[in-house]
Amino acid sequence: MNKDWSEKNKKIQMLIGRETTFAEGIDVLIDLRNDLFSQISYIVNTYPPEAFYQMPFAGAEGYHSKTLAYSMWHIFRIEDIVAHTLINADEQVLFRGGWQKKTGSPIITTGNELMGEEIAAFSRKLDVKALVEYCKAVMDSTNDLLRSLEYKELKRRFCEEDRNRVRESQCVSTDSNAIWLIGYWCEKDIRGLVKMPFSRHWIMHIEAMCRIGNKLCKNARKGSDPIARCGLSCNHCFLKDWCGGCRTAYNTCSDACRYPGKICPNTSCCMEKGIDGCYDCDELKDCKKGFYEYDDVNAVKAMALFIHKYGKKELLKSMNRLHKEHDFEKVQEVLGNDLEEGFRILENTRER
Repeated sequence: MNKDWSEKNKKIQMLIGRETTFAEGIDVLIDLRNDLFSQISYIVNTYPPEAFYQMPFAGAEGYHSKTLAYSMWHIFRIEDIVAHTLINADEQVLFRGGWQKKTGSPIITTGNELMGEEIAAFSRKLDVKALVEYCKAVMDSTNDLLRSLEYKELKRRFCEEDRNRVRESQCVSTDSNAIWLIGYWCEKDIRGLVKMPFSRHWIMHIEAMCRIGNKLCKNARKGSDPIARCGLSCNHCFLKDWCGGCRTAYNTCSDACRYPGKICPNTSCCMEKGIDGCYDCDELKDCKKGFYEYDDVNAVKAMALFIHKYGKKELLKSMNRLHKEHDFEKVQEVLGNDLEEGFRILENTRER
């Protein structure tokens, strides 16, 4: 489990367990939920449509064996059912907002009953943009519920009438992989539901989503050119584990994501000129486009200049040597911010 999320979750459970710190605990919980949702938003805003129905860990044991779209649906259907049908005994967000039609979902259940290829087929049918809007609506609704909670309500438990209400909603499949959920939820008090599914359930599934995304990016990079258009060696970029690079559909480059279609000025310029990368351009040294406009990342231009003179293979050799010697995270840590000095470091490394 992500250490930061785990530690924050532990703090939340401690805070809500005391009446004097209960309100603070709810604030920290909502803050954690917002942080976690930002991971979902990032994935939705940066990954291509096909990413949401791919199963790179198909057949594995664990939450990462699902798809990105399924994970989103599953997290928020459970939350919607628990928050509204079970706790509030009112209408779910799915129904009051017409979200089943908007998302294109063929089911109203949690999806626990789906297996293998059924998950992929289900995921293909979902409108991901509408799905994330539904997820956000559920999150906001639950956050309102959490803010309205009083400490004394934490020990509230559920009865047979509550179980029947959830059953009658038909939002939990009668399949053996799903029906157990009703008993699981109804055996908890409100505090138990705050722990699971309103916090820990999110963490487990969103961690799995990140793992799925990382694997998809790694798969996309296999066989692709490891040198970005700007000259950056993607193999030595601190984003390498969760970015496919600008030569794939899984381009999550922090600079490219600032522009429409994730096409940075360096890439668009290269495409207009019909060249492979900035290192093939005679105007490279004085260029201030895209990545080159930042004075603190001259290391990227130094790599492009090095490629211009020695080629891509030599850059990769030099960067591999530097990484073995320094085990750096960001190229600036070894090449610095001075263009000439960065170039000299690469040359000296090549000559060793």
